Parts: sequence; structure tokens; C-alpha cells
Amino acid sequence: MSAEVLGKGKVVLFAVPGAFTPGCSKVHLPGFVQRFNELKSKGVTSVACISVNDPWVMEAWKQSQGASEIVMLADGGGSFTKAMGLELDGSGFGLGARSQRYAAIINNGVIERLDVEEGAGISVSSCDAIISHL
Repeated sequence: MSAEVLGKGKVVLFAVPGAFTPGCSKVHLPGFVQRFNELKSKGVTSVACISVNDPWVMEAWKQSQGASEIVMLADGGGSFTKAMGLELDGSGFGLGARSQRYAAIINNGVIERLDVEEGAGISVSSCDAIISHL
């Protein structure tokens, strides 16, 4: 999955702790949806969102957010998140392992920039932040 989606061109990958969660649905994903054309104008070939959710949840979230241009990646078992070393303990919310919130700029399969949120906010992984680095 990862080589097919992330291995060619300039890709922006951003991760969220969970689909349909407030910060993810009100701020994080909408920023990338609203500024998708600006990302493309800066040479981004693809924008992908990943979450430790199943593919049906990710597709439903995509539809509900009007995110037709965003590639939604389901990391159902969290294997990609674990391989990245970016797991988040969601047990305090009644959940299992989730992903930390982050954004990466990947050029032909090589991570050029990776920004991981320190706390609960959405700043270094926002679309605005990514655009400032392109």
C-alpha cells in the first residue's frame, strides 16, 4: 500500500487520531480539502490522510467531508503507524492504539519533512504549515 500511494511524485501525508473526531473533522481535514488546489499549484501530486480506522469509516468520512481529492488511507491494524513510530495511546478515551497527529512531505518515496504535533493542537501538521514548507 505505502509504495503505491506514497512512492511517486510529491505527496503530502497527514495523520489524524481518528476519523469523525472533532479536531480532525472541523480543522485538520477541512484545511487540506479547502486548500487542495493551492497544494497542487506548489507541485504536490497527491494528498493522503491516514488514520487507524477501517476502510469503510475512512470512505464514509471522505464522503461526509466532501474530500473527493484526498486519498484516504485506512491503517486498520495500525501497522503503518507502528512502523513510523508514531503510535498514540488512546486508552484514556476508551480506544486502543491510534496515530499521533502529524504531516509529512514525501518526494518519490523519501520523507523530506515530518512534523509531529507535541500536544492536542493542530499547528505544525496543518495545511497552512505544510504550504509554508513547499
